[in-house]
Amino acid sequence: MENEVEVQNNAPKEGGKKGKSIAALILGIVSFVFSCIGLVAFPSGIIGLILGILGRKSESAKGMATTGIVFSILGILGAIVWIVLAMIGISASASEFMYY
Repeated sequence: MENEVEVQNNAPKEGGKKGKSIAALILGIVSFVFSCIGLVAFPSGIIGLILGILGRKSESAKGMATTGIVFSILGILGAIVWIVLAMIGISASASEFMYY
């Protein structure tokens, strides 16, 4: 038949195997950017770290997974630093008022 239309498949050949690596990268960046907010940084950092490790084991996008792991670790460490600084500030201000 002359009127047949050929359908092209433009989907990636890998079948979307980069999903964990991409998710790890996005969650790692979110964890790093929002490291001053512990309620955001910890969950996104931990999930990003887990997905990054899984992405490095099973997928072809190891660079994105590694970057996600690095950003997740930096976000978690940044959140810990912010929490420690907040605790020091709170205890210092509380101790000033206790002596008066």
